[in-house]
Amino acid sequence: MLKIAIKRLDPDLPLPKYETKQSAGMDLLAREDKLIPRGEVRLIPTGISIALPSGYEAQIRPRSGLALKHGLTLLNTPGTIDADYRGEIGVIMANFGPKEFQVTRGMRIAQMVIAKYDVATWDEVDELPSSERGTGGFGSTGI
Repeated sequence: MLKIAIKRLDPDLPLPKYETKQSAGMDLLAREDKLIPRGEVRLIPTGISIALPSGYEAQIRPRSGLALKHGLTLLNTPGTIDADYRGEIGVIMANFGPKEFQVTRGMRIAQMVIAKYDVATWDEVDELPSSERGTGGFGSTGI
């Protein structure tokens, strides 16, 4: 189990947690009330900052229930919290629903998935190895 340092910027809000034993993401909570008018975007603070170990990122993803029921999603999805970022985690919420949406303090607004990654280096070549797909893109493999 990975241990991550976390700082509460709002002592009255609970820490993010997994809602079930096999959940991949922890729910992030809204630090403050904020109205999101239809067709607009708002930054919602979460009241936490974290210090991830090197080689890890936190991916910020939408909650499916908010998307389906209210037309809310997150821009820049998934958002990445880098291991060297120490500021408050903010969620960029967009309202594509039919009416304004009221975010309330303590509401579960996003999911945070902790993911390991590798650091890549480039090996510049004159030709890439061939593949079955080749250079086909943008729908070339069918619907």
